Amino acid sequence: MSNLEEIMRLHQGGKLETTLKHPIETMEDLAKVYTPGVAKVCQAIASDEEKAYELTIKKNTVAVISDGTAVLGLGDIGPRAAMPVMEGKAALFKQFADVDAVPICLDTKNTEEIIAVVKALAPTFGGINLEDISSPRCFEIERRLQEELDIPVFHDDQHGTAIVVLAGVLNALKVVNKDIRDVKIVVNGCGAAGISVAKMLLNAGAVNLIGVDRDGAINRSNVYEKPHWAEFAQLSNPNQEEGSLSDCIKGADVFIGVSAPNVLKVEDVRNMAKDAIVFAMANPTPEIDPELAAPYVKVMATGRSDYPNQINNVLCFPGIFRGALDCGAREINDAMKLAVAEAIAAAVDPAELSEHFIIPNPFDKRVVENIRIAVAEAAIRTGVARTSQLIGVR
Repeated sequence: MSNLEEIMRLHQGGKLETTLKHPIETMEDLAKVYTPGVAKVCQAIASDEEKAYELTIKKNTVAVISDGTAVLGLGDIGPRAAMPVMEGKAALFKQFADVDAVPICLDTKNTEEIIAVVKALAPTFGGINLEDISSPRCFEIERRLQEELDIPVFHDDQHGTAIVVLAGVLNALKVVNKDIRDVKIVVNGCGAAGISVAKMLLNAGAVNLIGVDRDGAINRSNVYEKPHWAEFAQLSNPNQEEGSLSDCIKGADVFIGVSAPNVLKVEDVRNMAKDAIVFAMANPTPEIDPELAAPYVKVMATGRSDYPNQINNVLCFPGIFRGALDCGAREINDAMKLAVAEAIAAAVDPAELSEHFIIPNPFDKRVVENIRIAVAEAAIRTGVARTSQLIGVR
């Protein structure tokens, strides 16, 4: 059987199914699970809606929601074609963190309709994972839902990427013995992921950070129609550098690429500072071929699994929702995101840390557990947890 045939076989009928937590084998079981016993549970929740977190699937269930407009490297392929990706995301939630996730693809691109549908679905779920929604609509959709719901809303393409990038950068800087407050960072690609990565790095202490897009450096002297660019311009590029990627990359210590294949040239990398760090995360073809960059780069990371230091969101989203669900978090705030990045970075033992190993393996079970505890602690500390007790064994 060819690799393609095997892939298609694994997707036959989808990748998920519903199972029962308790068997229904007798009339007594039936009376407890359904009528008349279930009425008592309904009445208990009606008198105190918070009990839904204990007495329904809300306690451990996340909705994975997309409109299919920005799928992987495929773009706007629509809600039906996006469904295998959302199913895959749900499978990873279950595999890595025992979080039950329901894939939901919406047949609308209208921002207000998407917000309304998600709000209507929210009573069922303990969290919302937004996925593969194109920019700039994703910013408004996430912002509004965060404001209008009392459960965590997390756009993984933005924040999951940003968290794992920060974790990798923190460890890469340890390898080259540099401080995040002192380095020059260039982020190429100022869409949803790029802006979120940049903000995450700034929140972690970065100062000299420049965002570059197709038209050059984001600079506060320019006027931008995109609100997220106008806001970002005020936060970044303190020396007001101008010009193309090749202009801005000169003397940079760190390059973060969330853009397009082959936009970073060998000459650009040669113009970076000593012990350069390059995260070229365009998939499947990075911003620069790692082999071409190797002579001039100290630490290299990509989004691919066939090179060292894969920046993979699966390191983040299962654990962050595991922790948020366990403490009944009302949101996922900046303190929680920073705690996750630090937990991922700390999962690499200092004795093992090297230019070829700055990011832990997703199958390392310590990763989700470390994140779970870090998220719950940060949620409790910042007052967004429903329970003030630090959760123990699930």
